[in-house]
Amino acid sequence: MKITHYMAAGVSALAMMTATTTAADEFPSGPLTMVIGFNPGGSSDVQGRVLANVMEDYLGQPVNVVNRPGAGGAVAFTELARNTEADGYTFIYGSLNTVTFMPLIQDVAFGVEDFDYVAGLAATQNALVTSGEQPFSTFEELLEHGRDQRLTYAQQTSLDQAIIEQVAEIEGLNLSIVPTGGGGGMAPLVLGNEVDFAYSGGTHAQYTEEGDMQILAFLSAERSPFYPDSPTLVELGYDFSIEDYRAILTPAGVPDDVMERLVSAAEYASQHEDFINVIENVTQFPITFVPNEELEVMARDITEANRGLIAD
Repeated sequence: MKITHYMAAGVSALAMMTATTTAADEFPSGPLTMVIGFNPGGSSDVQGRVLANVMEDYLGQPVNVVNRPGAGGAVAFTELARNTEADGYTFIYGSLNTVTFMPLIQDVAFGVEDFDYVAGLAATQNALVTSGEQPFSTFEELLEHGRDQRLTYAQQTSLDQAIIEQVAEIEGLNLSIVPTGGGGGMAPLVLGNEVDFAYSGGTHAQYTEEGDMQILAFLSAERSPFYPDSPTLVELGYDFSIEDYRAILTPAGVPDDVMERLVSAAEYASQHEDFINVIENVTQFPITFVPNEELEVMARDITEANRGLIAD
């Protein structure tokens, strides 16, 4: 009887292990959802749709793209953090600074600890842009233009708005902020000369070659390799820069084996010619693969740096 009991227990344990292994091997067993926190047509959307196709090839299941614009990405991140099961089937592709800066200055329902960090895929190319038809083409000329009249600025995120408001205060400018739902909302305002200048997270790459948009300055710490003649705000004498990455995030608590599959899919995408093309040639971001554990440390470090910036 004892032998039978032990054998039954062993068979039961083996069955549980087999079921667990099978479940891990089968992820994903159905469609996945990629959430993008901006309107269609912006750089996040353009990149994300190609990324979804490449991840679909790797994972063997459809990856459906859903746009959830609003509040500079906060609507999408709130939904992901508070209303989404942590099973790996729903994830966001977007800007890391939504979680490293926005919770520090706004009353949002998420923080850096509410997410798992799958991978960073590209270093963002945050720029201040204007129309090719404006009477100014440099940041210095923009400032002169604004000495005698109100300037209008199209923002996309809380961070770019905070930086421009501080620059306006330093320079004594009269500034009006125009909210947009992302690059897709920003571009018509700039191209139609409805605003004087704007923040672009990468959408400008579609318009600069023909001269429809001009780069006034970059908000990155270093010059863009794609626009080596365009200065940074730091070079122009302002101690402001944005360290940011386009990244994949899930709700906190995704199982380790599922996370491994998602990280592998992200790494596969970072080496796929279709994704490299849309990142480097279409939107002109440098591919920068940052694996999940490193990205989480980076997110927490950037958050603390931003906290210090606000305190100063």
